[in-house]
Amino acid sequence: MALAAGTKLGSYEITGAIGAGGMGEVYQAHDTKLGRNVAIKVLPEAFAHDAERLARFQREAKMLASLNHSNIATIHGLEHSDGVHFLIMELVPGETLAERIKREGAVPIEEALKIGVQIAEALEAAWLRVV
Repeated sequence: MALAAGTKLGSYEITGAIGAGGMGEVYQAHDTKLGRNVAIKVLPEAFAHDAERLARFQREAKMLASLNHSNIATIHGLEHSDGVHFLIMELVPGETLAERIKREGAVPIEEALKIGVQIAEALEAAWLRVV
């Protein structure tokens, strides 16, 4: 289910697509109540009626809500509107690592190590929350 710009989910208006993966589609949206831009992760319609996938999506929201780390996007909420389940998250502007590599080629080793440390720190924070 691709959402078009202008689509409304509750008080959020989709402004564009960011990406998609196995567990959801991510969009940039405008929060009309608070006047800010956010990222919205939508549970695909194919999974919306799958109790196991829905529970997994809800666990993801609870896990994100329990984390407070500079390298992990903040979650603002878990909502359901017109049959669509979605997470509202902090919008982190900028290009993705994949876009950067496509534009400039391989990342220099010093920078790659810095990126790796940021990823490892975020994973450690999440792991410590689980155990």
